[in-house]
Amino acid sequence: MFEFMFDVDPEASEKELRTLVERFEGLKSKAAAAQARATALWAAKRAAAEQAAGVPARRRGKGLTAEIALARRDAPACGNTHLGMARALVEEMPHTMAALESGILSEYRALLVVRESACLSVQDRLTLDAELSELAQGFHGWGNRRVAAEAKAITARLDAAAVVERNNKAVKDRCVTTRPAPNGMVYVTFLMPLAQGIGMYAALKREADVCGDGRSRGQVMCDTAYERITGRGSTEPAEVHLNLVMADTTFSGRDDCPAVVPGYGPVPAAVARQLIGDALADEQAKATLRRLYRHPKSGQLVAMESAARIFPKGLAMFIGLRDQTCRTPYCNAEIRHHDHATPDRDGGQTSALNGLGLCEACNYAKEAPGWKVNTRDGDGTHTAQFVTPTCATYYSIAPPPPGTRITHHTIDLVTFEAA
Repeated sequence: MFEFMFDVDPEASEKELRTLVERFEGLKSKAAAAQARATALWAAKRAAAEQAAGVPARRRGKGLTAEIALARRDAPACGNTHLGMARALVEEMPHTMAALESGILSEYRALLVVRESACLSVQDRLTLDAELSELAQGFHGWGNRRVAAEAKAITARLDAAAVVERNNKAVKDRCVTTRPAPNGMVYVTFLMPLAQGIGMYAALKREADVCGDGRSRGQVMCDTAYERITGRGSTEPAEVHLNLVMADTTFSGRDDCPAVVPGYGPVPAAVARQLIGDALADEQAKATLRRLYRHPKSGQLVAMESAARIFPKGLAMFIGLRDQTCRTPYCNAEIRHHDHATPDRDGGQTSALNGLGLCEACNYAKEAPGWKVNTRDGDGTHTAQFVTPTCATYYSIAPPPPGTRITHHTIDLVTFEAA
């Protein structure tokens, strides 16, 4: 095991502190290079062990990427990126690896080079690695955009057909996502083919160019997008299709504890009450109120059970409200599966205690040989324990529901749906 301790002298001069910052940045790059070598070696040893054990080729390495991500305290979905980058640097890109090991290239910029060359054959990747190293001459003054652009240009010249094929495959990944923004706002992101995306932006921009009602260009474009997608005016009450979870005291206006919108996160109490008010102002809207109970000490939601193997709709909803996001440590992905911690085949119960909300990738990862997942309820605190094939143990504790006061042991789940 290695342990490093770094002390910073409070009396150091600015020049000395600047020197420390530079050195620490170099150390980060060198550590990333060593981490990549360790990752690639780990994968090679796992493959050799599974081959010796007679594991079919199609099943070798199952769950390894999730282990790698957990070891890096990262979301399991990032494990493929970490392993792919490690293998590329160690096996196919000696010049980029050398720049990383010497501290002159950051881990992120090395990732950009690996990412842009991912569609190339091994031989073409070796060529790109050598050409980019000669062109960069130490990468002095090169920013992220230039590193990515130069790697992309060399890739396109070496194998234009591979680039076209990669672009065509990328069309399958088109999607729409959301993520929280400050001050009660949200980012809605469209990932789509270039022509469609530019066409959408041009149409919104054209609408903004002819509008003269005092709104800014950005406001007009945003309002127009909302109107064309939902069919409702931007000033009309929102057509809310969501589960708004809030404490009964917040619902009644007795306190200002934030509410929670699944898939978004905390919402200020005033905003949550405004959402409810706007929806109720719409004559076509209808509201469903469900009452859930929480533990008097921990504040977490109490258990529900079922005799069925498949989680019933109500119990699955309960687990989703309790876990909020995937329960695998460091993974904040949206819940896709409601699964047994202890499998049904091993006697695991279909209950809130044994149930976990997981994303699809994490659910499949924990089914790999050597993984064990257990749950326990300590004084109302639901804890999941994940044990990997290399005997590392990680814990995940269910987040508390909205409301900090436990004087009222209920929370209200309000669901608004358009008629």
